[in-house]
Amino acid sequence: MSRAVRRARHAGATLGAVLTWAGLMGAVAGCGGGDTLSGKPRSAKELIRVTPDDGAKGVRGRLQVAVSEGRLESVDVVRVQDAEERPVPGRLERDAMRWRPTGSDADRLALAAQYKVDAVAVDGHGRRMARHTTFRTYVPDKRFIGYVTPEHRARVGTGMIVKVAFNREIENRAAVQRAIRVTARPGVEIAPHWFGRNRLDFRPERYWRPGTKVTVDLGLRDVQAAPGVYGLQDKAFTFTVGRGQVSVVDAAAHTMKVRRGGKVVDTVPITAGAPGSTTYNGKMVVSEKLDVTRMDSRTVGFGGEYDIPDVPHAIRLTDSGTFLHGNYWSGGVFGRDNVSHGCVGLRDVKGGGSDTPAGRFFDRSLIGDVVEVRNSADKKVAPDNGMGGWNMDWTRWKAGGAVTS
Repeated sequence: MSRAVRRARHAGATLGAVLTWAGLMGAVAGCGGGDTLSGKPRSAKELIRVTPDDGAKGVRGRLQVAVSEGRLESVDVVRVQDAEERPVPGRLERDAMRWRPTGSDADRLALAAQYKVDAVAVDGHGRRMARHTTFRTYVPDKRFIGYVTPEHRARVGTGMIVKVAFNREIENRAAVQRAIRVTARPGVEIAPHWFGRNRLDFRPERYWRPGTKVTVDLGLRDVQAAPGVYGLQDKAFTFTVGRGQVSVVDAAAHTMKVRRGGKVVDTVPITAGAPGSTTYNGKMVVSEKLDVTRMDSRTVGFGGEYDIPDVPHAIRLTDSGTFLHGNYWSGGVFGRDNVSHGCVGLRDVKGGGSDTPAGRFFDRSLIGDVVEVRNSADKKVAPDNGMGGWNMDWTRWKAGGAVTS
């Protein structure tokens, strides 16, 4: 064998060795560690698939994290909404190849929120990869809110009715009703009743038991009330029921008997509505207390019969303008004649006196106390006029809910 041939063979062997080492190094080099011939994932993005896409905006739908092979080790999701971060609960499926959110919001993403997803997975070759993604959800143009009566942490009378008044018409009343929970301790059945499309009331069958603690949970956030209209609130209100007081006005006898705990504690002479402007019959609930207020007949559908700038000790009973209030201008009519324009008047002095019948009753009354008028030559107050829902029997009341099962 010639020297040239030996050199050529030696060079070939050296070249083969170099190629062999290059192939081995190629199999282990690179951040992705991918194998283009076998179709294995070369990056975390290929292995860990997050829906919705990273950086997406205006998103609606559902959240899902999955791997194309191997298994997920961990998935952490955080929702940022109203400058507050909350973890999103979820679970891995049995084969650990897919993660889904759990809980009441599992089937939908919160609106007007940012989601942050951090996932760690191991591919089919045991290589660990991590991926971080973010996306933003749809921001509605129209929102609705509910105004709750009574106020948070109030102490109220046993006749209090929970009233939720909405700022927009509610078309999907069933969805909105399901999103509002009213509970009591000690427990009692509480039923909802709709008045039109803007108001939802709640009450038990009978007056609340004194000492009851009531919680109103508004889970309205992202609830669709009408096409393109979504709820904004996710908050709770609480109130406590105080002592029980029910005052019965007898318009014919011109008296009011004040019962507390079922016992008569006071009998007060009154004046009720005169013929032609009689007082409503029925159960009314105190919704507002004013030390002094102006009463103008033009604001309640009359002509210019009266305009009194300083009516003392005014207790509102209906939205339409029925009050129980102090009266210093009618002389000695109390206990004898009905001379008012639909209200119930108690003797008082100009400026309001604390030791007058009107002053004493005012000081001893709570928002939520019941005033029942009997023997007036008028109709019964409508259930939606103020908190007149106690004038509806329990069967009719329960029939007014939007959800029957």
